[in-house]
Amino acid sequence: MSKRITIDPITRVEGHLRVDVEVDGGRVKKAWASGQMWRGVENILIGRDPRDAWAITQRICGVCTTVHAIVSVRAVENALQLEIPVNAQYIRNMIILAHAVHDHIVHFYHLSALDWVDVVSALKADPDKAAELAQSLSNWNGNSKAEFRKVQERLKGFVGTGQLGIFTNGYWGHPAMKLTPEVNLLAVAHYLQALDIQRYASKIVAVLGAKSPHIQNVAVGGVANPLALDAQSVLTLERLMAIREWMLKLDDFVKNVYLIDVAAIGAFYADWTKYGRGITDYLSAPDIPLDGKGTQFAMPGGHIADGKLDSHKPIQSFGDPYFTAGVSEAIKHSWYDYKAGNDVSLHPHKGETTPNYTDFQDDGKYSWLKSPTFYGKPMQVGPLARVLNSLAAGHEPTKKYATAALELVSSIAGAPVGVDALHSTIGRHAARAVDCAVQVDELLRQWDLLIANMDKGDFTTFNKPVFPKGEQMGVGFHEAPRGVLSHWIVIDSGKIANYQCVVPTTWNAAPRNENDQPGAYEACLVDNPVADPEKPLEVLRTVHSFDPCLACAVHVVDEERRPVVTVKAV
Repeated sequence: MSKRITIDPITRVEGHLRVDVEVDGGRVKKAWASGQMWRGVENILIGRDPRDAWAITQRICGVCTTVHAIVSVRAVENALQLEIPVNAQYIRNMIILAHAVHDHIVHFYHLSALDWVDVVSALKADPDKAAELAQSLSNWNGNSKAEFRKVQERLKGFVGTGQLGIFTNGYWGHPAMKLTPEVNLLAVAHYLQALDIQRYASKIVAVLGAKSPHIQNVAVGGVANPLALDAQSVLTLERLMAIREWMLKLDDFVKNVYLIDVAAIGAFYADWTKYGRGITDYLSAPDIPLDGKGTQFAMPGGHIADGKLDSHKPIQSFGDPYFTAGVSEAIKHSWYDYKAGNDVSLHPHKGETTPNYTDFQDDGKYSWLKSPTFYGKPMQVGPLARVLNSLAAGHEPTKKYATAALELVSSIAGAPVGVDALHSTIGRHAARAVDCAVQVDELLRQWDLLIANMDKGDFTTFNKPVFPKGEQMGVGFHEAPRGVLSHWIVIDSGKIANYQCVVPTTWNAAPRNENDQPGAYEACLVDNPVADPEKPLEVLRTVHSFDPCLACAVHVVDEERRPVVTVKAV
């Protein structure tokens, strides 16, 4: 007998996401993903100066702030065919990479690890044995017996008060939990240590970006960071040296804790390589530009069809026609109207954002998200798409860390685990850890490139934009932590005539498109096990593996400027 389960909101993500599943025989047979708030930011931008768009669009989200700022200025620069100084690229790149490293660490430990880790079980662990296990896997200095004893005592303190504090409301004791008490204690210890480590990434973003969240230094034409060797009021060598020390701390944690933990936990949950496959068409964008025009990149991008790495087709530059011609958005199952009709799909440069709420209709409209496609097909985007496209492109750093991770998983699991296992719920976590290791290496390299260029006497960080009369169209893309993000702009006589954001969670959490093809969440949930319909942990596992950020995909606005939400401290 089938049963309908509604999870609203999905927790431990940036909210507004509702997921419905039909369960029959302990398996998901059908799923609906619904964004529960209207997107209005694009409409706010109409008629404004394009140079202001980055400051407005990064307020889309308090988590993904820098990514929208970067993509927005790239969109305007692409429309103007404006080259920017390489120093500006290096500074932007370090902001991008530090933000991504922060995002990955927080996602695994603080947003999704508790789907796999039974915190209460850690109370039964032998802390000395847990420490010995951790030490056998890496030489991280936080793996001492004293540290693990301290963590267990701290956890007992939570439980002794009758509350679990930050660990409240978990599905502790759920039959899908299978880690030993010692592995659970190891994970809890690293969860707490990650809270401390992640702040170094935020400090890098804050110094280079003037503040975090919501950086203040980017501009159409470059960045607002003056460079100097000694002047204290600008970005000095002293500040850059401090940043490098923080990078090294991140490097240590990512290589000796995060990558190891994901591989170890993945080995215990090897059965989850069978679930969450879903869409195997993968799209990613090249990023970390190494020249002022966006034609050379440290990290490749492209499209993979049907999960076959040999089908990889690269995206090679900003404004690459292969990318710009392929993106389209449909609204057949979205709470919007198009003038040409709701069964058509529009290119973002011709996109419309006209709300039409109809309530939740299983076979009709049921989401505030649109349905993007690439040459008519739904895509999966994110770290898995990034890693697979990088492997297909022969990117050596990705190959190095992916090989190391799979070898460790194979060793712990006692059976060979190959690349095909990445097409799964647990595989998305592994890909994110691999991606993070690649990014922290590149973060240090971008620092070296900036210092080397300054050593040549080049301190330029900004080229002034000029807005011609008439119409210009541009697109900015960026491989954000959650996947390919693009902003599409139409400028008319120096003002924004149209603006559309096609964001990673729109790609992944999309409702069915004009051909009734499901989005990535909906497709990946099909055939997931559900042991207890009252505690649908397995559904959360697959959804959380994408690291949803619904604020990027849906927004709320009141044209009368009344308060939307009021929070009262009691």
